[in-house]
Amino acid sequence: MNEISLDALPVPGTAAAAAALDVATAHLSPALLNHSLRAYVWAAARGTVDGVSFDPELLYVAALFHDIGLVPVFDSHTVAFEEAGGHVARVFAAGAGWPAERRARLSDVIVRHMWPRVDVATDPEGHLLARATATEIVGEDADAYPSRFRDDVLDRYPRLDLAAAFLGCFQDQAERKPDSSAAGAVRSGLADRMAVNPLDSTARVPRRPRRSAGGAGPS
Repeated sequence: MNEISLDALPVPGTAAAAAALDVATAHLSPALLNHSLRAYVWAAARGTVDGVSFDPELLYVAALFHDIGLVPVFDSHTVAFEEAGGHVARVFAAGAGWPAERRARLSDVIVRHMWPRVDVATDPEGHLLARATATEIVGEDADAYPSRFRDDVLDRYPRLDLAAAFLGCFQDQAERKPDSSAAGAVRSGLADRMAVNPLDSTARVPRRPRRSAGGAGPS
């Protein structure tokens, strides 16, 4: 990934993408919003470098909504948070005028981001988002991204209190929904894996944040 540049990544300029950012900004905490934007960036970077053909708008909207089921107003007491997020995204996409098949694809990408593996041949956006969120939360494959690129991403979209807030959300989900994917992650040692995420390393000295070029959200 030596040649990858944050500003060179595809950022959808559609009305649906802009509306999705508005909704995410209104409902996600600053840490979860930045997390969602970074998830898109990691995913788009991997897809671009690996030659994976993906739909930027679909991936971007899925990234913005993939954790919205963790937000209290959209939380569900009956289904896992990723399923709840998929339902919210379907409703949003219907309002945005997306056809039924595309709405279903959006929901699938969001649900599958919690799968251990997603086949890139059948669901490239789901594959990219699942890998990107693993990078975000436990640092999986973080070293595959050049250090300069990682610094640019973290400067533009700081992690803030993501680690503590995210773990708290998952522990709450696990307690209330013991059969959920979040509960499985907590039981399998999520806290320990998060504790060694290199993206949260205290050894990193942040550079002065640069002003965003626009399109992918707030700087």
